[in-house]
Amino acid sequence: MLTQQALEDAHVSNSVRFVDDGEQLLDYLHQRGKFAGETGLAPRPGLILLDLNMPKLDGREALKAIKEDPSLRDIPIVVLSTSRLDEDIIRSYQLGVNSFITKPMTFSGLVEAMNVLGRYWLEIVELPPSATP
Repeated sequence: MLTQQALEDAHVSNSVRFVDDGEQLLDYLHQRGKFAGETGLAPRPGLILLDLNMPKLDGREALKAIKEDPSLRDIPIVVLSTSRLDEDIIRSYQLGVNSFITKPMTFSGLVEAMNVLGRYWLEIVELPPSATP
């Protein structure tokens, strides 16, 4: 919820969707379960902000599944984590993450990180046509 508020405070104007856990993320991406047949409910994301410590299926497992799927692997993924562990950073890049951001300790720092992230990924970077937000 803090990330959602920080995105709002950073004035990121793109549509943002949230899921509760890693299994729901994969259901969303594959439009199954409660997202089945509802492209309006589950449009293809242009960018995924991924928490490593999601319940049910953690971020590492979700990242691996996404990057192994030819229909999803071109979606850029940014890990946003409280972890500063070298092993988490190294493993995330080995699994194909596009960027790893350690969550700042303060809310104002999180807002600034979301501001920079939004400018970089949504205004500066050229995304593949199938991954345009």
